[in-house]
Amino acid sequence: MNREQRGFTLIEVLIAMAITAVIALLAYTSLNTVIAGVESVRREADYTYQLNRAFQLLSRDLRQVVERPIRDELDGTESALEGGPLARQTLALTRAGWHNTVGLPRSTLQRVAYYLDDQQLIRASWAVLDRVGAAEPNEVVLLDDVETFEVQFLDQVSQLRINRGIELDRRFWADNWLADVSQPGSVVGLPAAVLIRLQLVDWGEIERLYVLPPL
Repeated sequence: MNREQRGFTLIEVLIAMAITAVIALLAYTSLNTVIAGVESVRREADYTYQLNRAFQLLSRDLRQVVERPIRDELDGTESALEGGPLARQTLALTRAGWHNTVGLPRSTLQRVAYYLDDQQLIRASWAVLDRVGAAEPNEVVLLDDVETFEVQFLDQVSQLRINRGIELDRRFWADNWLADVSQPGSVVGLPAAVLIRLQLVDWGEIERLYVLPPL
């Protein structure tokens, strides 16, 4: 057979197919790595947005806190702000600035609460301040993958100290902010500052300090 009439041999075809397969595998691996990276960045961006939104809501509610105790569904008295491990919710408060854009016959004050449920940070709000019967709150999930949600309270701003410009002096901080249970119907005043601490699954510990507005 003349040289001009010769085709590819089987070995040459197999070698060509092997080279093509290797190139395709490398291309797929690179593309898969890029896609995984994009998905990871997207998830991080979404979680960052959720985290910022959660702290924005906390900051807004604490900035607008008002000295307005409420009556709960058990006909008990709850202070304007209370919280801690011994409280019903980790943090509960009465806030102003509840917009009434449609002119409903209701107050512009609102009772809100923050607590952890199955590693989800929940914000609950009630349609009325003084609840009657089994008043169900409106619950919104603010953040997932939260291991712990802790709140501490400071009685006076003068007790707020920073050690060496880095670390909070925690000697004056209280883990619970509640009225004296031995005095039925009693309430506790507002704290001077609130410290929020979140332990996140992938992000570790995050703290935010909020100094409440003076009365």
